[in-house]
Amino acid sequence: MKITNRLTASLSGCLAAALALGLFAGCKTETSSSQTAPAAPVATAAPAAPTAPAAPAAPATPAAPTVATAPATPSVPAPVAPPVRIKAGLTTQFTDSEGNVWLPDQGFADGDTTDRSTDLQIANTKDPALYRCERYSMTSFSYPVPNGKYIVKLHFAETYDGISGPGDRVFSFNVQGQEFKDFDVWVKAGGPNRAYIETVPVEITDGKLSITFTPKVENPEINGIEILPAP
Repeated sequence: MKITNRLTASLSGCLAAALALGLFAGCKTETSSSQTAPAAPVATAAPAAPTAPAAPAAPATPAAPTVATAPATPSVPAPVAPPVRIKAGLTTQFTDSEGNVWLPDQGFADGDTTDRSTDLQIANTKDPALYRCERYSMTSFSYPVPNGKYIVKLHFAETYDGISGPGDRVFSFNVQGQEFKDFDVWVKAGGPNRAYIETVPVEITDGKLSITFTPKVENPEINGIEILPAP
């Protein structure tokens, strides 16, 4: 009987120990677990906000167009109130026997000038020096004057030794629309080395006196021009 009780007690102890071991093995704690806790998720940086596209560059302002500069207008001499006296063929002023001042050669288009000997005698004048030099082979003469009525005096003398008689020099001229055809200085003056003055009344309406010369035999020639106020 005592053996049975001891056996029962021994079995009971073994069963209790086995149960204790089973219970112990079935209990798991956080520290005894071999499973590694999952790593905390790494915060991912928020994606960068998209960069706003750059504003298109403003179109360049076109340069202002260059304004072409108009060519300078050639200066026009101011009208000169008469009396005006011009000594053809002379490069300096000339004062006549009455004290009138003659301007040097100007206003002519084309031609050339010549100066005769200071000993050359000129008949029919108090101012022989006025006829010793001349302009020849010119095509025109122009001079600015205020509009109005004038007396134009053209001075001539045949002093060229290559002219030996009537018909050796013949030309025409037009004074402000008035035509003088086949003009012969020798015939008009009555021979060589003699002064002759052609007087022409004119009316200026365009601000200038205009004279044209046209050759026929030899070249036109002239010794002086006066533009005087009409009486």
